[in-house]
Amino acid sequence: MDLLTRYWFEFEPIGGIVRYAGVTAYSLEDAQSLLSEKLFPAIALPRIVETLVNVDISTLDENHILPNIGRSNFRGVWYPNLI
Repeated sequence: MDLLTRYWFEFEPIGGIVRYAGVTAYSLEDAQSLLSEKLFPAIALPRIVETLVNVDISTLDENHILPNIGRSNFRGVWYPNLI
């Protein structure tokens, strides 16, 4: 049985493109695939400058990030909340 892992990505800043993303996935490759499919469908995935594996979401910014996350216990992009 495959276990899900929470990933937190920081992207190289490019114009008005999303700078951070949170994804729950089966692997790093699965997480990057979800980012490409759900968050960046029309452009190439921006360069990732940092990846945190098994991120503790309570450590993320409490003023902006935490109030705007989706459900992080299911496979998918949870920040930004796409629902």
